[in-house]
Amino acid sequence: MKVGILTVSDKGSRGEREDRSGPAIREMMEAAGGEIVRAKIVADEQDEIRATLIQWSDEGLDLILTTGGTGFSPRDWTPEATKAVIDRETPGIPEVMRRTGMEKTPTAMLSRAAAGIRKRTLIVNLPGSEKAVRESLAAILPALPHGIEILKGAASECAKPHRG
Repeated sequence: MKVGILTVSDKGSRGEREDRSGPAIREMMEAAGGEIVRAKIVADEQDEIRATLIQWSDEGLDLILTTGGTGFSPRDWTPEATKAVIDRETPGIPEVMRRTGMEKTPTAMLSRAAAGIRKRTLIVNLPGSEKAVRESLAAILPALPHGIEILKGAASECAKPHRG
């Protein structure tokens, strides 16, 4: 699985804050057998987020994980940038992340994270905090390899045929 990690943070892009979420994603994805082929920190600018998502998906990455920009701040635009570039939404992924987060904190319902498919690339918005990234990614990670296999056309049938 070829993976890109896009950290969205004004302060991080200016070197004013250490990115802890991106390295947490790297650690978890590498432990799951993913190959990190792209990693970048950008400001909370829709055009820059969109351009990176388009470039990386057009390069053929299997999975792009963003971190940051999914809350209520006036500068949080990652879900909108994601929705602007995807062909199809995958609503179950952020639903599971929010549900899992709600088991720990009621503020998880405030996440506006999105997920979807552009060409043959799955794009998933993760929260900005390291703790929330680890919890969210742990919740969806078991299903990601199978989803990527289906997207690439490499998976066998998902269900056994019904025999009547």
